Amino acid sequence: MGSEIIKQGPAKAPHRSLLKALGITDKEMARPFIGVVNAKSDFIPGHQHLGEIGEAVKAGIRNAGGVPFEFQTIGVCDGIAMNHRGMKYSLASRELIADAAEVMIMAHPMDALVFIPNCDKIVPGMLMAACRLNLPAIFVSGGPMMAGRLSDGRRVALMDVFEAVGQYSIGKLAAAELAEMEERACPGCGSCSGMYTANSMNCLCEALGIALPGNGTILANSAARRRLAKTAGERILDLWQENRRPSDILTSSAFRNALRMEMALGCSTNTALHLPAIAGELGIPLDLGLIDEISHSTPQLCVLNPASSVFIEDLGEKGGIMAVMKELDKGGMIDRAVRAVGGGNLAEILAPYAGADGEIIRRLEQPYRPEGGIAVLRGNLAPDGAVVKQGAVAPEMMTHQGPARVFDSEEEGTAAIMAGQIKAGDVVVIRYEGPKGGPGMQEMLTPTATIMGQGLGGSVALITDGRFSGATRGASIGHVSPEAAAGGPIGLVREGDIIQIDIPSRRLELLVDEAELERRRHLWIGGPDRGLSGYLARYAAQVTSAAQGAVFAKP
Repeated sequence: MGSEIIKQGPAKAPHRSLLKALGITDKEMARPFIGVVNAKSDFIPGHQHLGEIGEAVKAGIRNAGGVPFEFQTIGVCDGIAMNHRGMKYSLASRELIADAAEVMIMAHPMDALVFIPNCDKIVPGMLMAACRLNLPAIFVSGGPMMAGRLSDGRRVALMDVFEAVGQYSIGKLAAAELAEMEERACPGCGSCSGMYTANSMNCLCEALGIALPGNGTILANSAARRRLAKTAGERILDLWQENRRPSDILTSSAFRNALRMEMALGCSTNTALHLPAIAGELGIPLDLGLIDEISHSTPQLCVLNPASSVFIEDLGEKGGIMAVMKELDKGGMIDRAVRAVGGGNLAEILAPYAGADGEIIRRLEQPYRPEGGIAVLRGNLAPDGAVVKQGAVAPEMMTHQGPARVFDSEEEGTAAIMAGQIKAGDVVVIRYEGPKGGPGMQEMLTPTATIMGQGLGGSVALITDGRFSGATRGASIGHVSPEAAAGGPIGLVREGDIIQIDIPSRRLELLVDEAELERRRHLWIGGPDRGLSGYLARYAAQVTSAAQGAVFAKP
């Protein structure tokens, strides 16, 4: 499939007539048509500037002899959508983004594609579309936001504002201090400045080889970001001439490289939803078992915000993703033969880069942790698995046992936390928030940040069949599968049941005997009626388990 099917031969005179109505000249008609899939939006701070990025991409395309055609997709700002009904649409938007890009390009055939995402579900949605369409493609994100800075010199990010709300709720923070945090935490355009979901996915695009070096770490407001965008626009013409497609780049080895990077960086747990979904578009098996296997054998070399006061801009100054990959390569953990959109194989691409600086990026012999940043837990509470960002868990919470405090929605759980009803030792269980039950797996940043803000991060765990923001830290275990709405064991937990968490041993157990659980199964009548309509009703009917990436069931 290419643009020739709408511009060559006498039968395509009507098509050419419409193209000429767009201002396309006969000379341009003979050039390759390049689709520019842009998520520019006035709703999202990470996307507000993508019009400028798009113009740079289009300039690069024209420099290299192509003709750009730009269109925009939808996108959700997870921060603005947080803790209200809008969050139910966030994960659900991923499938719409993939479908919309497919529709536009199938209806208006192009020769190659440049994708311009930046924030959370937009990156994986566009990656799924790129795999599905399998035209030569390159990604260039809008880049990360600078960290904010308070009047006392401390650097902060969005996560700090959420935690400040928790501190304010118990009188640990004055109204003026909360107002200053609000004013200064997000100083301008770009994806939020920590290793949250957006930056995790943009960094993993580099590791996958579908984006140029610097994609994940060059700041949004820099001239270097515009130059990167222009270079991506130029490079797509080379990929078209070489007929190099996503299926040539996003191989099984490339996904394993990305998983190594995920573990070394301590990425968002949302990557455990997105990487399987992306790989699935190419028929590449990638499940929680593989994720945990790689976690066991990959050291965590970086600890970034929200787990520390180190930000994406700091990682970029030390060489960024290529420096981390170079360090992993020293330990034989990277497949150096894979090829990337920048040209050549990974061995050639990494050659000019220095390795770890020893501080922001630790060396292999002195990692922050011997294992990766994400762990997969199993047990009678999560037979199909659950995920935790273990790199952001306090040491004293790596093992924990306590009574369940059970809530059937995020709103109920958040209200109880805000009201001071959760005490040290408790295990908060928020259920019926999975892919089907929520629907859409609401992110739990408000309850987790409030727990941290109230000083309970070292004594309270939270378990959910929903998911977490990449900004979440603490003993926060999500993606519990099967979910409650599908009859999973999390739906059988009762107030006061003892739950045992053992992250080093990868266990998540409900300490209730099987006979009692079987009795509860017979009494189970399902979850609350969400009164669904419109897209959410269709989404809930089609979506599969979080353990499968929460993709739609195959027709």
